[in-house]
Amino acid sequence: MSQDNANAAVDTSCCASCGIPEVDDTKLMECNACDLVRYCSIACQRDHIPKHLRKCTKRVAELREELLFKQPASTHREDCPICMLPHHLDTKKCTMLNCCSKMICDGCCHAYLFSGAEKHRCLFCRTFLPSGDEQIAKQRLKRIELNDPVAITSEGLGLDKNGDYVKAFECYTKAAALGDIEAHHRLAMLYHWGQGVEKDKRKEMYHFKEAAVGGHPTARHNLGCDELNNGNPEKAAKHWIIAATHGNDDSIKGLM
Repeated sequence: MSQDNANAAVDTSCCASCGIPEVDDTKLMECNACDLVRYCSIACQRDHIPKHLRKCTKRVAELREELLFKQPASTHREDCPICMLPHHLDTKKCTMLNCCSKMICDGCCHAYLFSGAEKHRCLFCRTFLPSGDEQIAKQRLKRIELNDPVAITSEGLGLDKNGDYVKAFECYTKAAALGDIEAHHRLAMLYHWGQGVEKDKRKEMYHFKEAAVGGHPTARHNLGCDELNNGNPEKAAKHWIIAATHGNDDSIKGLM
């Protein structure tokens, strides 16, 4: 074991503030932000903050960097819930069902039409399909009221397309808080162009990074472009390799 590893073992086997070791009746808890030290109580953690803050801040940045450049298992679009194959990056090659907010690939939709199955039911949740625009709107509103992030983002996309950026921003903000990756990417774009909100580079980058970690290839490509503009070609290449692996054509071109 190296000296650094030995020190790390000592640091985490006892409270970083008072030095009490972890035994059967004393359980230590990790620092809320990093994984460098542990404490026996909230009071010890609070007392140790002035000594630990600098190392903690540095370690948090390192952990964030590791997470940012980790290859996501799949894109943010994930898989079609019917055939379980990855969705195409082109959103026109799938259909969102208003009743359950599931994205179904065109292949499965086509197969369903020629399968002889009941055409008046959703091919995923088996809910009766709406017969008109009014019923479609009711289904979409119901999903939004249930805090469905996909439905909320979809509503935001419609508002965005019609130029109502302020309301679109509200939808994206709510959906992002609920964990929707596309919403993070859309928020980044609004902050970039200053649509519905003042331009804010810091917030733009934050949402691009959240989207990239969630597997959004376009957001990842944009981060690469930003790193290149900032004179960091190595980091730009890392972003583009990850985006290219998920099929982003612009990143593939950038690597050539």
